Amino acid sequence: MLLHIIARGKIGRSPEAELVDRYLRRLTMPCRVTEMPDRGGKLPPTGPGTVTVMLDEKGKQLGSVDFARRIEGWRDAGTRECRFLIGAADGFEDAERANADLLIAFGAMTWPHMMARAMLAEQLWRASSIMAGHPYHREG
Repeated sequence: MLLHIIARGKIGRSPEAELVDRYLRRLTMPCRVTEMPDRGGKLPPTGPGTVTVMLDEKGKQLGSVDFARRIEGWRDAGTRECRFLIGAADGFEDAERANADLLIAFGAMTWPHMMARAMLAEQLWRASSIMAGHPYHREG
């Protein structure tokens, strides 16, 4: 299953970009990052077997194990692509939210979208580690 991060804004050369690269290089699952302009532009076409996860302040706050189990379930059900959408500073419209299969939030606080990208990359790596049974992740 392809993990596909589709994010508004250009991350450029920054500390956040270094974190994203560090974690995505560790992934054992295929991953792609698509950057979109802050406004406008069309999302890449959605093929059959695609799940859309939107990072949104109105989303569920999942623990790392629950997040990993959802990804694992989609993978095991034959999902071909799992898209993770990260919006620009103004977030998403209600109509966009309605098209998502899952809305998630990284807590009640507001995070800069570039930091959210780094946090997502780390959580994807952590999820792949949990799915592989790696002892790195420790539940507290």
